[in-house]
Amino acid sequence: MKAVVIHAAHDLRIDDIPEAAQPGRGDVRVAISHGGICGSDLHYFHHGGFGAVRLREPMTLGHEVSGIVAELGEGVTGLSVGDKVAVNPSRPCGECEYCRRDMRNQCLDMRFAGSAMRFPHVQGLFRAEVTVPETQAVRLSPGADLAMAAMSEPLAVCLNAVGKAGSLIGKRVLVLGCGPIGCLTVLSAAHAGASEIIATDISEKPLRIAHAVGATETIDLSAEAGNLDRYRAGKGRIDVVFECSGAAPALQAACELVRPRGQLVTVGLGADIPLPLSLVVTKEIRVTGTFRFDREFAIAADLIDRGLVDVSPLLTGVVPVEDARAAFDTASDKGRAMKVQLLFRQA
Repeated sequence: MKAVVIHAAHDLRIDDIPEAAQPGRGDVRVAISHGGICGSDLHYFHHGGFGAVRLREPMTLGHEVSGIVAELGEGVTGLSVGDKVAVNPSRPCGECEYCRRDMRNQCLDMRFAGSAMRFPHVQGLFRAEVTVPETQAVRLSPGADLAMAAMSEPLAVCLNAVGKAGSLIGKRVLVLGCGPIGCLTVLSAAHAGASEIIATDISEKPLRIAHAVGATETIDLSAEAGNLDRYRAGKGRIDVVFECSGAAPALQAACELVRPRGQLVTVGLGADIPLPLSLVVTKEIRVTGTFRFDREFAIAADLIDRGLVDVSPLLTGVVPVEDARAAFDTASDKGRAMKVQLLFRQA
């Protein structure tokens, strides 16, 4: 069957790989429909990894997918052949200390699809079919849009981030960085009841998308950085900041703009950067990191399926898997693309 496999930086191929395994007890085989290209996929494509994580063998990419159940293993009761599903790429062990403490996203033996963090690598989901435990296939309604459902994973990341901030009802929120995660954080904050959501970026196009999904004010920092100054007054006027860029200047700005005893949630992951410790201490800022998701995946899939959130403004386009290289080139151009998806089969 066809799969999108990275062999080295810029060496992306459509390979023929073995067919998906026959479902064992409690497993389902899913025919993949749509797969979204994520920032981590682009890191493997351009750099052969990120940070200390390096490719050591060819690896199928992809962890944002949806599909249709093709076959059931023995004992599966919650799904039927033909069901539309969103596939959760996260598979914690269920046995380690953190799994037992209900911190499954911190699992010590996590298997996350399309990741070179362990060796042999965990192969990804950009392939024609995949066999997974029933618990990783979240059932959708018959009328579900599988392109939208394939955004369940990044939305789950943002629901987890927003949940770290406590109640947002009536709060003034700032989102720094409006890539896909930033825009979905805006959407999640709006869904959580924030009364004001200010979104910033250094490019106009992502800010238009941020506005479409719920930002009440957008600021282009390349031309309008001074518009943030009014939120610095009185030691800061922002209740909650979500820092989604992973950039040092953004972290500095976050600590300047958040009010005393306000909340800073660090969402963006990049190189290690200095923390403005004097501001954190003197303003008594609560700083919280956020990593991946757990139960939020099923919640994200349900919100999208029922139309309670609209992720469609993020979708740049859907490209046949045969043109995966062109899709990755488009996804790499942040001036043109927000979320590019591969099409494996038409639902």
